[in-house]
Order: sequence, then C-alpha cells, then structure tokens
Amino acid sequence: MARAPGKPDDRPPDEGAGRKPFLLRLSPEVFEALRGWSAQELRSLNGHIEYLLRKALEERQGAKRKRGS
Repeated sequence: MARAPGKPDDRPPDEGAGRKPFLLRLSPEVFEALRGWSAQELRSLNGHIEYLLRKALEERQGAKRKRGS
C-alpha cells in the first residue's frame, strides 16, 4: 500500500538500506488483522510489523530502565 503524501516514515533515516530479510509465519487471523491495521495506518504490512516491533522494544527498554533505578 502506498504511503499517503506528507505522512512521515517511522523508520530512522539510516535504516532503509541493509535491512535483513526474515521469514515470519502468522496465523491467517493474525495476518488479516495486521493487514487491516496497516492499511488504516497507511503503512505496508511489513512496515507496520517493523513499527510495532520497534515500539515494543522501546517500551521494554523503558521498563528495564525504570526497574533498574
């Protein structure tokens, strides 16, 4: 799905090239739910999965910092 004009790319600028391909198997239900969600957010399915994983990692890092304090 094409990105809407003016919608910022959520990837850091240095992450476009050199990305690692990775096979991911999903149940049909999870796949369809993610596909619909990514369309609502005007992202590709791959881009949306990457965005969600990055946000989860950021939240995990924040939780680790809070526990470590």
